[in-house]
This record gives sequence, C-alpha cells and structure tokens, in this order.
Amino acid sequence: MDRICYRKLRRYKYQAMEEYRVQIDIQPEKDLTFKYMSLSKEGLLTVREGYAWDGPSGPTIDTPNFMRGSLIHDVLYQMMRLSALDHKKYRKRADEILREMCIEDGMSAFRAWYVYQAVRIFGERAAAPRPEPEIKKIIAP
Repeated sequence: MDRICYRKLRRYKYQAMEEYRVQIDIQPEKDLTFKYMSLSKEGLLTVREGYAWDGPSGPTIDTPNFMRGSLIHDVLYQMMRLSALDHKKYRKRADEILREMCIEDGMSAFRAWYVYQAVRIFGERAAAPRPEPEIKKIIAP
C-alpha cells in the first residue's frame, strides 16, 4: 500500500514531509509545474515536501484511510482553481480518484460512496477557477 508522510499545521491541517508521486489517468496537454506540485503530460502527479493541505473537508473524521485521497484531491482541485486544469473536464475524475484511493487505503465502500457524493454535491465552488489570495508579508522593525 502506498503511504504519505505529513504533519499537522495551524493554518492548514497538514504538510507533506516527503515527496509523494502517483500515476493517475488525468493527462494534461502540457506538463504543469508549481513550487509544491506538478502533473506531467503522462499523468505522473508529484506532491513535493512542504505542500500544505486541509485534509478531508466537511463533517468527517480525518482517518488514515482518508489522508492520501484527500491530498491528491486537494492538489487536483488547486490546479483547477489555478486554471491549470479545466475543472469542467477533470473535476468528476478527480472526485472518482478520491473515492478509489480511499477504498484502496481501507475505507469502507459505503463511506467512500458518501465522501464521493459530498464532493460531487458541494465541491464545484472549491474547484472553480479563482485567483489565489495574496499573501501579506509583515515586516517587523
């Protein structure tokens, strides 16, 4: 079974402590490369050490069998928000990958179905393109 290494944070819940790579069947027209994540034309998704994410969303418990799926799902949704991936074309597949990974990692099929239904119903806004919030840099004396 694949594994990820992460730690809890304050602003985000978790941060990847090691690079993680997984082959997926989302294959963009060109390589997508960002500081903490990349997706090749061949579908190799790389999450670099230091990537932060909020883990599973909604009324749920952050169980180990949910973490890898939530990481990959958050990365894909972030690429959609950045307009690197077309959310209308890839959102459903990203949601299916979440469900599949959760089942692979030991989640019950019923809970994975529930998770999938939740992201299908409530996830549109989270995947829709929008500018990333500006980071305010604070300088002390």
